Amino acid sequence: MKDLLYAIVVGLVEDSSAIEITQDEPNEEGVIVFHLRVAENDMGRVIGKQGRIAKAIRTIMRSGATRKGIDAIAVEIG
Repeated sequence: MKDLLYAIVVGLVEDSSAIEITQDEPNEEGVIVFHLRVAENDMGRVIGKQGRIAKAIRTIMRSGATRKGIDAIAVEIG
């Protein structure tokens, strides 16, 4: 799942060396949280107008998680 998130984000940002993705262990509800950090200049590219790109990233990640049999996933951008 980290690879999927990286593949999505690397196409959006200018400074791909600044991409940091960390993954938390599943919490008590079984939700796996991915934390995405990018360069300050690329933050707007990843979030998009009114959060549309961020929402699309989360949708794709949930779809990928479903295909892998993962019940719940969350992506935090910041």
